[in-house]
Amino acid sequence: MGFNEGYMWRMQILLVSVLFALFMITGLSTAPSGQAGELTVAAAADLNFAFKELVPTFEQQTGEHVKLTLGSSGNFFSQIQNGAPFDLFFSADIGYPKKLEEAGLVVPGSLYPYAVGRIVLWAGKDSHLDLSQGLEILREPTIKKIAIANPKHAPYGRAAVAAMEYFKVYDQVKDKLIFGENISQTAQFIESGACDAGIIALSLALAPAMKAAGQYWEIPAVAHPPLEQGAVILNQSKNPEAARQFLEFIKGSHGQEIMKRYGFMLPS
Repeated sequence: MGFNEGYMWRMQILLVSVLFALFMITGLSTAPSGQAGELTVAAAADLNFAFKELVPTFEQQTGEHVKLTLGSSGNFFSQIQNGAPFDLFFSADIGYPKKLEEAGLVVPGSLYPYAVGRIVLWAGKDSHLDLSQGLEILREPTIKKIAIANPKHAPYGRAAVAAMEYFKVYDQVKDKLIFGENISQTAQFIESGACDAGIIALSLALAPAMKAAGQYWEIPAVAHPPLEQGAVILNQSKNPEAARQFLEFIKGSHGQEIMKRYGFMLPS
């Protein structure tokens, strides 16, 4: 091997060594402490704004990446029964996690009743509706479309129907009902003006954007069955330790503070 060839060969080895060293230094400096991974969380849509505040703090504290999927509890229940790869399930109806527990699909002892939800009648500020009249206002001829979550698979939709029945307005307004796939989509229907009014989760009505855009009347808790909400770690979880950490984080002072701020009643 000539001088030039040997020199070039040594330079290539040196370059590779430097690049490898830089790679190792960069990796060590950016990698979070502990074993990082992805935590997949299926959460009821009423948790939209609360969890979007909570998740970044949890990620910073643990180095875990949270993949949050929001939707209706009934749909998640069916998906999990069919093997959907979630680590954690936060349901707006504790009945769904209990059924999964009975079927042996959750980590034993992981069921946690994390909150009790509330519902409100919501309308845009430019609607000029007097929401202090409560659900009676839904009889108004000017109200053509009323948004609620689909009661077939959304607990908040079932609570909305129960409340309308309690106040004896359901039969008069049932033909005006427009069903959202979940409570977040229901809120979008009203906020966008596609519907004149609707019944949504208090947690969504308290979100900054909706609070600024509309008004709400809180429906008395006696008007519908309690919206007892529960979470479980699924036994197919690929990251059970991170799932346990996330549950503990929700139970902690920061998690409880955020949940209260979005109108959730906390379990005693």
